[in-house]
Amino acid sequence: MDPQVIDAGGVRLRPHRADDVPAIVEQCIDPESQRWTTVPSPYGRADAEEFVDLVARGWEEERSLAFALADPATDAFLGSIDLRLDGAGAADIGYGLHPGARGRGLTTVALRAVADWAFAQQHLALQVLQWSAIVGNWASRRAAWRVGFRVEGTLRGQLNQRGTRRDTWCATLLRDDPRQPRTRWLRPARLTGAGVVLRPFRAGDAEGCVEACTDPRTRHWLPQLPDPYTAEAAAEYIATREEEHAADRGVFWCAADPVDDRMLGSFGLHLDRDGGPDTAELGYLLHPAARGRGIATTAARLVRRHAFAPADAGGLGLRRLVVCAAQGNEASVRVAQRAGFVRTGVDRAAAPLGDGTVDDMVRLDQLASTTADGGREDRQSAEARERRNE
Repeated sequence: MDPQVIDAGGVRLRPHRADDVPAIVEQCIDPESQRWTTVPSPYGRADAEEFVDLVARGWEEERSLAFALADPATDAFLGSIDLRLDGAGAADIGYGLHPGARGRGLTTVALRAVADWAFAQQHLALQVLQWSAIVGNWASRRAAWRVGFRVEGTLRGQLNQRGTRRDTWCATLLRDDPRQPRTRWLRPARLTGAGVVLRPFRAGDAEGCVEACTDPRTRHWLPQLPDPYTAEAAAEYIATREEEHAADRGVFWCAADPVDDRMLGSFGLHLDRDGGPDTAELGYLLHPAARGRGIATTAARLVRRHAFAPADAGGLGLRRLVVCAAQGNEASVRVAQRAGFVRTGVDRAAAPLGDGTVDDMVRLDQLASTTADGGREDRQSAEARERRNE
């Protein structure tokens, strides 16, 4: 098969050339390329020249069809995307960008164009494209998500990366699938209030997570936390928050000090599919050093407002929020009530506790249709009471 050219609007897909070699080397020695791909390390000019030769043979043998991404105006090399055919109706697709081309949406444009082109080639008879990436490569996964790939799961130890086995995500795109996202990819908007900032979790928050989740009071009310709660458990929790966002299952924030950015707590909205697509459960915990300062109520109100704000205004457009807490956890119940939640019932013996006993579970909820901006209580008086009692 002769190499093809695709004009995709914003990027030109063309055959690789010998004069691309210096830029290919730059791409492959970039730390991000080394981190997420299997390119050799070290990588030199000879490796790039061999790659260009292999690409040409792949077209001739019709087993690997690779395109160079190029600037439509200058034809400068911007990256690569390739299809590896299995000869039975499927192809693996992979891509990577030169560091100077990242952040411009070019991967998504190229991926959608190559997918459309590949499925249109009747002699290839492709039924499915298969994508995979090392777990944690969110940039690659986001591009695949934008084009309509469905993540099927995680394969443990599937990829050999220079002698180390790596877990990989895998996803598929069928011929007739829409080339648009299948689900939302939720994002934790930065929310700011008095004494607290809600922001996405970062790796550096792990120490604060350990301190919060090994606190005896926290462990009493939340016995489902890993035990022992180690730095590894904290790192896994932080890493999996983006998985929840990407799967449209929830939104999670780190409550941080607005001055020194220390982790003060964790707040999350777990989307409740049983309650409908516009219902979520609010969960929260505080670092012991953050208690008694009104932070929990302020943060809960921030999350509530964001949850009920219309989607076209940057919110989540939810209809109903729910909070569940052990009946004996009076501090947690008070936080919910000061944030405008009302008690709706009690589930008997539904809340296991850290000492092995079981408590009743209090259920509270709040509707967008009955919520004023400041809640039912005067904000200043509510926060003053929280500082006294929390």
